[in-house]
Amino acid sequence: MTTDAAYARLTARAARIATIGEAAAMLGWDAAAMMPPGGGPARGDQMAVLAGLAHGLAVAPEVADDLAAAEAAMAADSAADPWHAANLRLLRHGHTRATAVPADLVEAQARANSACEKVWREARRQSDFAMVRPHLAEVVRLVREQAAALAPKLGLTPYDALMDGYQRGIGAADVAPVFAAYEAFLAEALPRAEEIQARRGAPLRPQGPFPEAKQEALCRRLSARAGLEPEHSRLDRSTHPFCGGIPADVRITTRYDEADFAQSLLGVMHETGHALYERGLPAAFARQPVGEAAGMAAHESQSLIVEMQACRSDAYLAWLGPQLLETFGGDPAAYAPANLAGLWRRIGRGFIRVDADEMTYPAHVILRFRLEQALVSGDLPVADLPGAWNEGLQRLLAITPPDDARGCLQDIHWFDGAIGYFPSYTLGAMAAAQLMNAARRDVADLDASLAAGDLSPLVGWLRARVHGMGSLLGFNDLLMAATGKQLDPADFQAHLTSRYLV
Repeated sequence: MTTDAAYARLTARAARIATIGEAAAMLGWDAAAMMPPGGGPARGDQMAVLAGLAHGLAVAPEVADDLAAAEAAMAADSAADPWHAANLRLLRHGHTRATAVPADLVEAQARANSACEKVWREARRQSDFAMVRPHLAEVVRLVREQAAALAPKLGLTPYDALMDGYQRGIGAADVAPVFAAYEAFLAEALPRAEEIQARRGAPLRPQGPFPEAKQEALCRRLSARAGLEPEHSRLDRSTHPFCGGIPADVRITTRYDEADFAQSLLGVMHETGHALYERGLPAAFARQPVGEAAGMAAHESQSLIVEMQACRSDAYLAWLGPQLLETFGGDPAAYAPANLAGLWRRIGRGFIRVDADEMTYPAHVILRFRLEQALVSGDLPVADLPGAWNEGLQRLLAITPPDDARGCLQDIHWFDGAIGYFPSYTLGAMAAAQLMNAARRDVADLDASLAAGDLSPLVGWLRARVHGMGSLLGFNDLLMAATGKQLDPADFQAHLTSRYLV
């Protein structure tokens, strides 16, 4: 089947489409990290043209014929390679999604997303939702049009059709009970964790200032030590830290605060987890669907297993403390492992998702999951979003944001058209805990390696069981192969219990 002419044409086309996507990814990174404000309109046009070119290649009439021919050859080949078989299934899925959405809608979304994201930056700075509201309304209108076009073709609800674009095989009906159970767990666990934390007293805060140059040098050193090769990556600044680029040229960003180095350091290690996943994808299937990451929940599991599970562990903190003292100086007691744990594993009901601790973070995701379903269904008008946001956070964490910058304006995702994405964050956190349990079972002396600042045994295990698997398996099947079971939220709750409730 791998030599079938129709399949060869499909893979060549897929590689061409992927290369266009790589160019768009670089332009997206540049827009966030380098581009001057005046470049926004032109960048929107560039992104729209690239999206249109990729879409045109994906929906060309001959693709349907080649898919049918390749599928016939596959059915007749009893010894078909499973990687190529999976790639063909993903090519079919991608074609179904692409042909469901008209080209003019694809370009309109690219332009609207780019325009809205640029206005969002200023609206967030001024905490002025009204400034961006009409732009977001247009983004949501187009997303609803996209979802309505996708749903019947995929046999899914409109919101599930959007989720499918980020994590195949997981829908709202799968997520809702998991989130409801977590909400119940949080209602009982959070007050207990706060009480335990209060009895222990406040940790000692390192005294700055912490010069940006020293922070950046340390971030580069720790990222490289974790396994991210400088010759295949960059570290830059952006308003919203992210990992972008392509597997051969990964771009990670962070932001610096000279009063607190933790934001940059932990942010970089989070993005390094994403970057390591990209670097570990199967090179033999580069620019093919099966060679891509297994979805955004899978991707988030890789950032969180590095940042939350490994780099905030007692073992790693014992190694990291002396590195921090050497870099920044000051009171050695501030860098003691127990004190760092008290600082970086501190529970608090906060307004900002990206600053949230791992126990309250899922509440932020649950809020967004519910709100974006309401936006897509039309039950929540965009104009009512700030109020609905504030009411929802009050129900979940008993706090109300004082302004929209710390409320519905804080995240880039909706303003960039990414709706259906948020559940991936908490599914990824749960998967990270499950994967770490399995790694501890399989990797001898894992904590001893972490205590030496050595992530290579963990990364090696992930390379074999997650990174190198690409999209050969779906999210739950990937977890089954790596851990022996599908997603089990109990592992995450057990992790939180052992870290915060004893």
